[in-house]
Amino acid sequence: MSFAAELTISLLLILGGVFILVGSFGLLRLKDLYVRLHAPTKATTLGLGGVLAGSMVYMFDLQGYATIKEILITVFLVITAPVTAHILAKVAMHHQVKTMDRTRNKEHVEQAREQLPPHQDSEQSTKYGQE
Repeated sequence: MSFAAELTISLLLILGGVFILVGSFGLLRLKDLYVRLHAPTKATTLGLGGVLAGSMVYMFDLQGYATIKEILITVFLVITAPVTAHILAKVAMHHQVKTMDRTRNKEHVEQAREQLPPHQDSEQSTKYGQE
């Protein structure tokens, strides 16, 4: 293996590890569930992206051709991590998990909590002919 490939792989692994470490510190240090979701979602996505990029470089140098497995893992991670964080935040919002005192735009959170689901809204059910 060439020195340039080893250096590239090492830098990508270190960069990925640093992002994962920062995300785990953010998960431990941040005070609010909503803010805690942000750190691991963003940081681990970038961290695992760095680790997978290092893996792609290693496999390319070892085999001589690129593999699709790391790309598929990265695409799956990029798609699922934000969706999962959104679902967790939405559930926390409907279960009225408290926000930090410094949270801005709390009126939007309260307004979203007060909205009824479509099947319980009487105006919408009469609009579609269901009574």
